Amino acid sequence: MTATPTLPTPRPGILDITPYKPGKASAEGVANPVKLSANENILGCSPAAREAFLAAADTVAQYPDGRAGPLRAALAERYALQPERLILGCGTDEIFALLNQTYLEAGDNIVQGQYGFGAYAIGARANQGEVRLAPETNYRIDVDAVLDQVDERTRLVFIANPANPTGTFIPLSEIERLHAGLPGNVLLVLDGAYAEFNTDPTFGDGVALARDAGNIVVTHTFSKLHGLASLRVGWAYAPAPVADAVDRIRLPFNTSIAGQHAAVAALADEAFQARSLALVEQWRPWLTQQLGGLGLEVIPSSGNFILIGFARSNGRVAAEAEAFLAQKGLIVRGVGGYGLPDHLRVTIGLEAHNRAVIETLDDFLKTPGRVPDLAR
Repeated sequence: MTATPTLPTPRPGILDITPYKPGKASAEGVANPVKLSANENILGCSPAAREAFLAAADTVAQYPDGRAGPLRAALAERYALQPERLILGCGTDEIFALLNQTYLEAGDNIVQGQYGFGAYAIGARANQGEVRLAPETNYRIDVDAVLDQVDERTRLVFIANPANPTGTFIPLSEIERLHAGLPGNVLLVLDGAYAEFNTDPTFGDGVALARDAGNIVVTHTFSKLHGLASLRVGWAYAPAPVADAVDRIRLPFNTSIAGQHAAVAALADEAFQARSLALVEQWRPWLTQQLGGLGLEVIPSSGNFILIGFARSNGRVAAEAEAFLAQKGLIVRGVGGYGLPDHLRVTIGLEAHNRAVIETLDDFLKTPGRVPDLAR
């Protein structure tokens, strides 16, 4: 008899993970659609960052600085941080994965909000960790619900503030209360991908807390405000022992020369940052008001996007609206994978884009019948 060949088998739990599904970038039959599905900076990136990226073309045969020394120094100077406590990553996604890999054993768990960013859970499950979802009240993190999920096997708590995909936030006082309620061996990870867009006086990204706490990590990205999404540069500020532990398993050249140089230039271009923030601050309230005027549910946002709810009772559902917008060349984000099948997330665009979204949704709501569901 011929023996049945033995094949490599992933470790338990890997094949149960649902892969991350990014927002769409194209629409069938539509040339050059407007992409409002990924919360990218609609203004692009800093001209200085672009020049730094192009100048790096002569270095493509070289390995990058494994410690990202110039970028580490620039971040430390800009935010008054201790450079040795910084973790640089291929986007913050890699940092989340590294934290899960560093601190989770089989049977441990992480806690996140009900609608938390999918990368947290993927990293936990890849390390045979349990993912606990804390119910959210009005699409907002509920500190008591998070603390209720914590037990002796909890190792990390992930909080995006402002949150993605909801856009909601909790004030710094609630972050302080959450931290005070956690055991000292539980790492509180504060994801600040959209922190720069929050202008509320009660908000804080948590860096002030992290300076003296032994169990807080604060992350930021160059993908949103700075417009460097394709270069994949993220950073975290962590307690020195955490940064040291993560650095032991971090791949040696995880950020590119072009990414490091562009990030340094982007960090220095405060004029571009101000223009990007001003655009969001101008059009976020306008979109909120206009969408509410159409009778749609609008979740108050502190990010560079807005989450819109579609009531099934009127016979029009979010998937139909997504398809209708796509037919008109407007690509938005369905968020059914986050447990929000009745919602769409829309990145704030230029004036013409924002007005087109409102006009198209107005037409959609006035149009009887169903349209093809291009989201399938």
